[in-house]
Parts: sequence; C-alpha cells; structure tokens
Amino acid sequence: MKLYPALTTLALACALLTAIPPTHAAEASSPVVGLTQSQAGYHRFMVGTVEVTALSDGTIGLDTQLLQTPDRHSLDDALKVAHVASPLDTSVNAYLVKLKGRLILVDAGTGTLFGPSLNKLPASLRAAGVDPTQITDVLVTHVHTDHTGGLMSGAQRVYPNATVHVDQREIDYWLATANEQAAPKEKQAFFRQARASLAPYVATGQVRAFDGAQQLFPGLRSVPAPGHTPGHTFYALEDQGVKLMFWGDVMHAAEVQLPDPSVTIVYDVDPEAARTQRLRAFADAAQAGYMVAPAHMAFPGVGRLRVEGTAYRWLPLPYVNDAAAAKN
Repeated sequence: MKLYPALTTLALACALLTAIPPTHAAEASSPVVGLTQSQAGYHRFMVGTVEVTALSDGTIGLDTQLLQTPDRHSLDDALKVAHVASPLDTSVNAYLVKLKGRLILVDAGTGTLFGPSLNKLPASLRAAGVDPTQITDVLVTHVHTDHTGGLMSGAQRVYPNATVHVDQREIDYWLATANEQAAPKEKQAFFRQARASLAPYVATGQVRAFDGAQQLFPGLRSVPAPGHTPGHTFYALEDQGVKLMFWGDVMHAAEVQLPDPSVTIVYDVDPEAARTQRLRAFADAAQAGYMVAPAHMAFPGVGRLRVEGTAYRWLPLPYVNDAAAAKN
C-alpha cells in the first residue's frame, strides 16, 4: 500500500485544489417530500462478534431514464410489479465497522454536493454515538461524488483523524487531468469534485492507496470489482464464519436490476464490465448465502440474495433490537 506524503509536488497540489464549487441542489436532485435535514438514520447489527452500523446519508430521486437497457418495456413492467415509479427514492448508505479498537467507515456520503435531501451521514453517526472526529479509517468503494463528497464540509475535513483507503486505480483515473478532458462534458464535474474531496487528505498524508486484493485489517479485506469505475472495490468482512460484503455501486435500482441484472446505468465507466461484475457478484452471493450491503439499497440496505429463475429476490436482514432497557 502507498501512503501519500504530506508534502506533495507543487504540480499535484495545484491540480488537486482547482475544483469547481458544489453542485446546486436544483441541478443535482429532484424535490423529496417529507424529508428534513435532521432526519438521521442508523441500524446496528452483528457480523460474528463485530459490530456494524448501517448509516443513512439520506435519499434522492433517481430518474429511471438513466438506466440502460434495450428493453424499456420490461423495465417499466418491473417498476409496476414493485409498485414504484420514476424517479425512484434511492438511498445513499454508508457503514461503520467497530474492529479491534478502530472505527472504520465504508464510504463517506455526498456532503453538500447532491442537494438538501442528503448530507445526513454526520448526523447519523452522532445519533449512533460516534463523532466524526473519532473515525480512524474511511474505506472508499470508489471515488464518485456520492461516496466521497462527504469527506469535506466546505474547507473543513469531516474526518480529520482518519486515513482514507482507496484503490490506486481510482486515484490514477479520477485525479488525472487528461481523463477529465477526455470525458463527456456532462461527466467532467465528477473529476473536479473528486479532487475537491481528496485534496485536503492528500495534502496531509492521509490517503493510503492499495493495489487490488489486500488484507487491510484483521478480518477485513479489499476485493477488486472494476467496471462501474476502474478501481471500484468491494470490502469483505468476516468473523466466526459469518461474512458481509460491502458492495458499493454494483446495483443502483434493485426494483429493476434484481429481476434483470443485465441493466446498466449511465454512470458506469465501463458498462460491459459493470454488467459482468454484477452478474458474478449476484450469483456468488446467492450461492454462498453471505450478507451483502449495497450502497443504494433501501436503508438499512443489508440482506441476502436468493435465485428465482433468471432473477434474484432480496431477503432483508431481520430487524433485531436486543439492547437492554435502562433501569431507573
């Protein structure tokens, strides 16, 4: 793994710090009725002896026109079967892992970049009893804005004491000016926002790059899953024979992609590779029976998959509240 030094070259520092202002809410999201900025969400559960907490950053409308399929009729049928309509109310989830004295956050949410119905992750953390300054590590599944925008709040690092772990391929792709210039105009903002989110952590030597499959901590390892982005990464947590796979963006619209995993989305950097990755991930999870945590499954977003013909069914993790009541 590579830990970026606090003193970077002048050229890199200048490139990282030239970022655009945050996206305005009107440009990034559709109105969501009934949600407030203060509506935090968290859900604790166990993976063996390891405590994991699902954390809500909020929800946002997803226009199903962004989904890519030659069969729009089947897509519309899937929405009707699920009793939903476009835009889909899509969760943005992160996860906290308490592991051997460390507080490890998987993904960092959107920050202020996607509008007022999001940016609830810090409040969700505090509601769960954790201050953002206590986070020791942030594992980034990929550098899209809804997974790294929350690293910053204006000019302030939200997790000032954390090391940010990310695949080297993500850094190489998103921080390269040539890749931004080669990207379609409507996707160039992702590159500028990536630089804005990562720059302060690079400058203080808090970005640790890894190469593919690595054991990052005891019981927690990275699993390469390229396609959605070049360095898209799953993280596998295993303890006492129980396994949970943090899936990142292998799936964006469960109502459509569970019945038809071949459906892609315009945000896929490599749609064919993303489709292949999803088919492989769905099949393996269903066959092995381990838990999965996609970033955009309805909160709390943890469950298992079951095969049903050529489709899959989502089996959510049962809600358990076994905390002892306080005694007067």
